[in-house]
Amino acid sequence: MSELEGLEFGKSDFVLLDEVTMEQFMENLKLRFVKGRIYTYIGEVVVSVNPYRQMEIYGKDTIDAYRGRELYENPPHLYAVSDAAYKAMKRRAKDTCIVISGESGAGKTEASKYIMQYIAAITNPSQRAEVESVKNVLLKSNCVLEAFGNAKTNRNDNSSRFGKYMDINFNFNGEPTGGHINNYLLEKSRVVQQQNGERNFHSFYQLLRGGSDEMLESLHLQNDPAAFIYTKEGAATATSNNDRGSHKAVMSALEVIGFSAEEINSIYQILASILLLGNLQFESDGESVQILGLEAVTRIAELTATQADSVCKSLLFRTVATGGGEVIEKGHTEQDTCFGRDAFAKALYERLFGWIVSRINSIIEVKDYDPVLHGKNTVIGVLDIYGFEIFDNNSFEQFCINYCNEKLQQLFIELILRQEQGEYQREGITWQHIDYFNNQIIVDLVEQPHKGIISILDEACLTVGNVTDTVCLESMDTKLAQHPHYTSRTLSPTDKSLDFKKHFRIRHYAGDVTYSVDGFLEKNKDLLFQDFKRLMYNSANPVLKEMWPDGQLSITEVTKRPLTAATLFKNSIVALVDKLGCKEPYYVRCIKPNEMKSPVLFDDARCQHQVAYLGLMENVMVRRAGFAYRQHYARVLQR
Repeated sequence: MSELEGLEFGKSDFVLLDEVTMEQFMENLKLRFVKGRIYTYIGEVVVSVNPYRQMEIYGKDTIDAYRGRELYENPPHLYAVSDAAYKAMKRRAKDTCIVISGESGAGKTEASKYIMQYIAAITNPSQRAEVESVKNVLLKSNCVLEAFGNAKTNRNDNSSRFGKYMDINFNFNGEPTGGHINNYLLEKSRVVQQQNGERNFHSFYQLLRGGSDEMLESLHLQNDPAAFIYTKEGAATATSNNDRGSHKAVMSALEVIGFSAEEINSIYQILASILLLGNLQFESDGESVQILGLEAVTRIAELTATQADSVCKSLLFRTVATGGGEVIEKGHTEQDTCFGRDAFAKALYERLFGWIVSRINSIIEVKDYDPVLHGKNTVIGVLDIYGFEIFDNNSFEQFCINYCNEKLQQLFIELILRQEQGEYQREGITWQHIDYFNNQIIVDLVEQPHKGIISILDEACLTVGNVTDTVCLESMDTKLAQHPHYTSRTLSPTDKSLDFKKHFRIRHYAGDVTYSVDGFLEKNKDLLFQDFKRLMYNSANPVLKEMWPDGQLSITEVTKRPLTAATLFKNSIVALVDKLGCKEPYYVRCIKPNEMKSPVLFDDARCQHQVAYLGLMENVMVRRAGFAYRQHYARVLQR
C-alpha cells in the first residue's frame, strides 16, 4: 500500500484535475470506485465512497505504512487523515476533531470504526496496562452502542438511529487517558413501530435469536421475534446482520468495559419487559378498561422488581392532584391505555440507552486530572451522526435528523468555504470570490426564535385546549407562507404530491423532503405519565431505580414544564456545533454509490446529486485557488 498509485487509478486528489468541471470530477470519482480506490482527497478532506464489500486495506501492514507519514506520501486513506489529526494534536497541542458526514447508508459508522481502530493501533507502544484498558473500553463501546442504537432501515442494514460524538483525551505523550461520549436524540419511536421492511433496534433480535435457552426462560421469552408485537415487523426481514454472533460479542464487550453481572442482567430484564409490555392486550366495557391475562403483568413486575398491582394501576389509571391538595385516580380510556403503554416502553428503552452511555462514561472519563502534574490534556473528537434521510413517510425524527445535517453542512461551509476566502480578502490577497449555496436560510427556517418551525411546534404544545397536528400545520402555513424553502398543499394547491392538512415540504440542501405532520406534537411533547416514573423509581432493582431519578417527586409537587423534545435536540446540536467549531476540523465526506447496496453499481445521477449538495466542487475550487500551506504568524516565527 505504501507506494504511490499509478495513473490508471485516476487523480488521487481532485485538486489535480485538468479542469474543474462536474464531468471531470464524476469521471475521476467513478474510475477510482471501479478500480477499488474508494478514497480520494480534496486537499485535506477525504471523499469516501461506500464499497459495499470487505476491502483488504485495513490490516496491520497498512496501519504501519501510514503511521507518522504525511498525507501526500501514501495513497488517500482514512488512516492518513486520522494520522494528520493525531499529529496536529500531539505536535502542536491542538484539539482536533474528525467530522464524518454523508447521507444514510454512505458508510459513516464504518469510517468512524476504522478511525478509532487506527488511533488505538498507533498509541501506547510501551503497552502500559492502564492505557490499554482505556483503549479497550473505547473500542468495545462501539459494539455495545451499535447493538442498542442501530437498526435496519430501508436505506441501510446497520443505520445509526442516534447521534454519537466521542472525545478521546490524550496526555502530553500522546497516549489516550480517557474519553467521553455524547449521544443525541435516539429514535425511540422505533421501539413500538417500524416502517414496512424495517427492524426494531438490533438488541431485541440479538437477545431473541442469540440468548441461551435458560436466559430466555428466566426472562419469560421465546426465541422467535415474530411472537412479539414490537419485533414482528422485522422478524422476517432479510438482513446481513448475524444476530446470534452479535449477541455473544455484545455480552463479552459489556464485561470487558466493566459492567457488573447484575447490571448486564438488568439490561436484558428491561429489554424483556419492553417486549412483554408490547404484547399486553386491553379490553373495555365502556365504563372501565381491563388487562387481558394477568400472568404477563406478573412477569413484567418480576422483571422490573415491582408489585404486579402497581404495574396494573400505572397502566390503567392516572393519579392526579386536585387544586385542593387531594389525590384522585382517573381511569384511562382504552386508547389512552395503549398510548400510555407505548410511551412507557419507549421511555424504558431511551432511559436504558442513556444509562448505558453514562455508565461507559463513568468508566472512561479522566479522573483526578491535574494540568500542573500531568501536562496538557488534548482531545481528538470523532463525530458519527445519523445521515440525511428521505423515507416514504417522514416524521418528526427525520425532521430532527435532517435539521442536524443542515447544521453540520453549515459548519462545513463556515470553516471550509467562507472563512478561508474571508482570510484572503482581509489580507489583501487578490482573490476571485467563489460562490456557494449558503444553507443558513434553511437552518433559520427550522430554528429561528418566534418564527422557525421549532418555535411554532413549541407554541402549539404550550397552548391550552385541543391543538391538533393540523392546527399546527395551519399555523406554519400562515407564518412561513413567504419562505422560499417551505411549502404545503395549502400554499401550492396544484401540487398533487402533497396532501391537504397532512404534509409540508422543506427544500433541504440535500433535496426536497415531504414531512407528514401526524404525530409531530405528541412526539414533541414527549409525554409520559408520572405514575410510570414513580413505579420505576420504587423498583427494588437499584439499576432501574437509578435510571428514573425524576420518579421521586410526590404527586402534589408542582414541577416546571419540561422543555420539548425539539428544543432539547436543538440545544444539544447547537452545543455540538460550538464544540466542533473550537477544534481544528478534519473532514470525511461519505458518498453512497447506489441504492441497491451493490459493490459494482455506480449510479451517476445519485452520486452527482451528492457531490453537488455536499459542496465538493466549491471545495475543490477554494482549495485550488488558495494557498496549500497556511499558518498563523506566531507559529511560523516559532518554527
